[in-house]
Amino acid sequence: MKIVFMGTPDFAVESLKNIVESGFEVVGVVTMPDKNSGRGQKLTLSPVKVYALSQNLRLLQPEKLKNEDFLAQLRSLNADIHVVVAFRMLPEAVWNMPKLGTINLHASLLPNYRGAAPINWAIINGEKITGNSTFFLEHEIDTGKIIYNEEIEISETETAETLHDKLMISGAKLLVKTLKGIESGIYPQISQTEIAKKFENLKKAPKIFKDDCKINWQNDVNSIYNFIRGLSPYPAAFTELYHIENKEIISVKLFETEKVEEIHSVEFGKILTDDKTFIKISCPNGFIFLKKFQLAGKKPLSTQDFLRGNSIKNYIIHREINS
Repeated sequence: MKIVFMGTPDFAVESLKNIVESGFEVVGVVTMPDKNSGRGQKLTLSPVKVYALSQNLRLLQPEKLKNEDFLAQLRSLNADIHVVVAFRMLPEAVWNMPKLGTINLHASLLPNYRGAAPINWAIINGEKITGNSTFFLEHEIDTGKIIYNEEIEISETETAETLHDKLMISGAKLLVKTLKGIESGIYPQISQTEIAKKFENLKKAPKIFKDDCKINWQNDVNSIYNFIRGLSPYPAAFTELYHIENKEIISVKLFETEKVEEIHSVEFGKILTDDKTFIKISCPNGFIFLKKFQLAGKKPLSTQDFLRGNSIKNYIIHREINS
């Protein structure tokens, strides 16, 4: 079975690596074009490209997926199936090309959490269980027939980073299982429409933008705690601090926190500290203790490291963040 693999980030590398090491014939790899990034604008290769080069796999890096030259190159590979992991939206000319279709690995238990950020949203919403799904691509995004899925537990301290790595490893194995099933001709095809009937409302996983990452300190302590770990370390939840004396407003990204549920009379958004060991911020039913954070233009620091040379007593939460 000849395979063309399509993907770009680290999440996709684990899948490609497992496919190659399982003995499948990968006749081509499609990934994003190289781009300039960083302060020095150095040319950066995608993680998938780096791995593909190490394995001497044929590479295609189209600017546009509808380009006729690219489509002709893709057709010439004569693949039986296309495999997509963390890539761009494909035009029908691409996903409908191989005789066995195109399959995708998605980091959720479909039909819930369709969209670009399923890992983040599962944690933000306080889910205890998520997983991976493999399915055939169709016209509507993330709606095709499910082949296999597998559950993964989400712990109380899980972050987007740790869950990403768990799903990356388990998803790669699920993808190999899927390819073996397709190769044998024995595999399920389960309609998402039928599964969706069991849910009153399907949960979505839209792309997350910077403005979506602002913390609202009026929310309950569990919601804020889940919000922070669901965005850690990237794109990172943030709040804004206002310096009472010099009127400066600074942005602070929060990476690691702890929560304490407690009935209290402290106004929401109040910063409390002993200036030695802890910084905590109040919300209606508890406190969020800061463990690791980053002030704009500075390095990430633990609370203890920050307090060794700094004071936070002159700062308050900038109220416009909640308006």
